[in-house]
Amino acid sequence: MKGVIYARYSSDNQREKSIEGQIRECKAFAEKNDIKIVETYIDRAFSVRTDRRPDFQRMIKDSEKNTFDVVLVWKLDRFARNRYDSAHYKSILKRNGVKVISATEIISQGAEGILLESLLEGYAEYYSAELSEKVTRGLTVNALKCKYNGGTLPIGYMINSEQYFQIDPLTAPAVLDAFKHYADGASMREITDEMNLKGVRTKRGGKISINSVTRMLHNRKYIGEYRYNDIVHPNGIPAIVPEDLFNRVQERMVANKKAPAKHKAEDEYLLTTKLFCGKCQCYMVGESGIGRNKVHRYYKCASVKNHKGCDKKTVKKDWIENLVIKVIKDIIFDDNLINDLADTLIEALGKESTVLPLLKKQLSDVEKSIDNMLNAIQQGIFTKSTKVTLEELEQQKSDLSVRIMQEEMVKPPIDKDKIVFWLTRLRKLDTTNLEHRKRLVDSFINAIYLFDDRIVFTFNYKDGSRTITFDDIENSDLCSDLTS
Repeated sequence: MKGVIYARYSSDNQREKSIEGQIRECKAFAEKNDIKIVETYIDRAFSVRTDRRPDFQRMIKDSEKNTFDVVLVWKLDRFARNRYDSAHYKSILKRNGVKVISATEIISQGAEGILLESLLEGYAEYYSAELSEKVTRGLTVNALKCKYNGGTLPIGYMINSEQYFQIDPLTAPAVLDAFKHYADGASMREITDEMNLKGVRTKRGGKISINSVTRMLHNRKYIGEYRYNDIVHPNGIPAIVPEDLFNRVQERMVANKKAPAKHKAEDEYLLTTKLFCGKCQCYMVGESGIGRNKVHRYYKCASVKNHKGCDKKTVKKDWIENLVIKVIKDIIFDDNLINDLADTLIEALGKESTVLPLLKKQLSDVEKSIDNMLNAIQQGIFTKSTKVTLEELEQQKSDLSVRIMQEEMVKPPIDKDKIVFWLTRLRKLDTTNLEHRKRLVDSFINAIYLFDDRIVFTFNYKDGSRTITFDDIENSDLCSDLTS
């Protein structure tokens, strides 16, 4: 895996040595677990109570580039202390395929932390789905008129004031050339380099990549086809590429796809950063090999992989992942446990915000200062600097009032019945669907320790630990691969 380190100290009693210590422990953890560090982000004298941290925001933005898989922090309180900020930014990172890992806390967070984040994320998704239904009606009306419905605009097009597609005279010729050259035998890399040399950029201002070119050559908008869900208009927008040229490009892409690939995509390993070797406490990481014309996938101890002395045997990927899913199903079908989890989450949601009292105190201090200034003015003390100071205080009061409102709005109005409803909905997830399996693992599994004779599960709720011996497994319906 590739990773980055995020280190921070606040403005009160920590100094540069604190940063050095955080980075040292993160690097030691990375070396032990075969994680290559590609960047370090540092915020000095910034409190974690605010998300206005320059390097933190740069790290979140950089996660879109898919250049790293994990964010290493010394402790999770370096990342965020506010559970809502934590859930928000971890959700962004998760969408970009990045996980947050503590170098010193194997048990990731306090008892209900991750489960609470999953709840908030799921609840936000619920409201998003409800809102989506309303928005979809408006988008459908636009689609019937072939209007732009948002999203990344393809290179070569621009949108007029009435939201209709128009050909961009500056970039459309480069798009047409790309199709012609690929049909004539040019490679993806050659086309990518050619477009960058011409100064063509993505709509976000970035350089053209091979992935950008691949998406472009597949995009049927270039032959004038407008598509939104089930609505298709063959000549709904101006065409840039002739249809016969587009078809020749598709034929060549299909032929190249059947050729031996230089890089073979592998299945996603669900237990990455959650499965640990019981002997040396290192991560067990995904590996694959080919035998008798079949790809075998398994998890292997990072210490064994790097020849550092551990003798833990590998474990088959499908077998261990199916076992984990079965254990999770036992949890979500336990009505008593679901009820206890709901009580725990309600208690956590009811805790006072750590940010709100501070903001209210600051507002009170500002209001006192304003009163003092007004009293001074009433007594005849009024200068140019008095007016400027009063205006600044009024602006601070306004800003603080807005932040207090935002903080109060952040807490969603969730009662126990809604939490129980959300948890029981998980029973309906399709455990053969990759995204559904990921949601179950991320929501419930904190860490798994694999020994030679037993597996220890730790879950994302209080007292959530369970040991399963191989004798238990042998007597279950998951014993077919046990001997191997």
